[in-house]
Amino acid sequence: MRLFSRRKKDNRFLELLIQQAEFTVEGLEALKLYMKQPDSAIAEKISRIESEEDEVRRILIDELNRTFVTPFDREDIFALSLTIDDILDYAEETIDRMVTLNVEPNQFIERMVSLLTDAAVEILRGVSELVEHPNVANDHAVRSKALENRVEQVYREALADLFRDPEDLNGVMEILKLREIYRHLSNAADRGDQAANVIGDIVVKWL
Repeated sequence: MRLFSRRKKDNRFLELLIQQAEFTVEGLEALKLYMKQPDSAIAEKISRIESEEDEVRRILIDELNRTFVTPFDREDIFALSLTIDDILDYAEETIDRMVTLNVEPNQFIERMVSLLTDAAVEILRGVSELVEHPNVANDHAVRSKALENRVEQVYREALADLFRDPEDLNGVMEILKLREIYRHLSNAADRGDQAANVIGDIVVKWL
C-alpha cells in the first residue's frame, strides 16, 4: 500500500526536494555562464543560490525530524536531499578553487559543466515526477546517469591531456591546479549519480 498522496500539492517533502533541485539547476546554469564569462557577480550569484538551497534543506530536515509518517522512506528523503545539496556545493566550491588558484576555464571544464547542468535538469524532472509518474521519474534518473557517465569520460580525457609532457615547474603547478578543478566537477557528477540512484530506489520500493 502506498503511503503517499498522489497529489504533489499535499506532499511537503516532495515540494522541498523540488525546490532544492530547482536551486541546483539554477546554480549550475550560472556556473555554465561563468565558464563563458568569468565574473565576480556570477560567482556571488552562485553563492546566494547555494545559501538559499541550504535553507530549504534545513527546513526539510526540520520537517523530517518532526514528522512521524513520511511519504516514502525517511532515509531516502534524507539521502536525496543530501546528494542534491552536494551537487550545488561542489559547483560553488569549483568557482572558489578557480578564483583562489587563478585558473581560467578551458574546453574540458566547459564540457563537464555543460553536461552536469543537463544532468541536474534530469534530476529535477525526475524528482518532480516521483509521485504522479514514477516510471517517468526513473527514466529521467537513467538519463541523468548517462550524462554523468559522459562527465567522467571528459574527466578522463582532461587528465590524459593534462599529464602530457609538462615543460617546467610552472607546467607542473598548472597540472596540479587544473586537476583540483577537474576533481571537484567529477565529485559533483558522483553526487548526481547517487541522487539518480536514490530516485530509482524510491521508484522500485513504491511502485
